[in-house]
Amino acid sequence: MTAFARRARASAGRMHPELSLVSYTLLGHLEESGGCRATDLATHYALDKSTVSRQVAALERTGLIERRLDPEDHRVQVLHLTQAGRRILAQVTESRREAFHERLADWPEEDLERFAAYLLRYNAAAGGGPLKGTPTDG
Repeated sequence: MTAFARRARASAGRMHPELSLVSYTLLGHLEESGGCRATDLATHYALDKSTVSRQVAALERTGLIERRLDPEDHRVQVLHLTQAGRRILAQVTESRREAFHERLADWPEEDLERFAAYLLRYNAAAGGGPLKGTPTDG
């Protein structure tokens, strides 16, 4: 698992030089949720608020996300992807999908089905469900 995590972090930088694995994950969550507060990100990923704050600031500086006032409560700022953020997220997601397809191209169908089932089981045990934009969604 450690080697898997290290490879994931290293590959994130190769997919796009401005996007760390954490940044990619946060952008994906913002896309999936349609926007949320920074505190919601911290809670969802069990991260310290200062860690999320630094990541959010970096993503804002690069123009990948923006803050908007919540229409129901103008005291609250909601983070949203910008067009540039959507474009880069789509590029990185497609690059990751291609890399997975390449690595798994010669696996027998039976092995792929078993692997997918194990990943679903692992994610369920870890408290998550299937994620949108993963290679198993078609």
